Amino acid sequence: MKKQQSGFTLIELIMVIVILGILAAFALPRFADFSSEARVSTVNGVAGSLRSASAIAHAAQLAAGDSGSDSVVLEGITITMVGGYPTANAAGIVAAAQVAGITASAGGAGAGANITFTPDGGGASCLVTYTAGSPAGADPIANPATASTVVANTTACQ
Repeated sequence: MKKQQSGFTLIELIMVIVILGILAAFALPRFADFSSEARVSTVNGVAGSLRSASAIAHAAQLAAGDSGSDSVVLEGITITMVGGYPTANAAGIVAAAQVAGITASAGGAGAGANITFTPDGGGASCLVTYTAGSPAGADPIANPATASTVVANTTACQ
């Protein structure tokens, strides 16, 4: 009686390993460094969060019929406002956006003040800048109110 064996020979197994090694050598450089892309995505995500938080706080203040400097309460958190938009500090846009794990510079409470957000591991220029809105002047036609702005700088996120 003849016993039938089944399976792969040693040569076949070695050839499969060699082919997988060659494929890995070509594919690895394409997927090796995602850190810069991750930083760019983080900056864009923070920018979107700041834009949304600013718009929601502005809409809440308009819906309440408050003046441009009255604070609003969102989800139990008091947000300080200037010019109808969150201030550029911890009590304003940082509290409204609830951004965690991002380094925020010291901002200001006045109209037109800036605050910057930098992702961990990002360079000095890989950042998002939030500028608080400004209220209309005495003549709203000549000096209208300006909305808050969010500028994402992703060019230096390498």
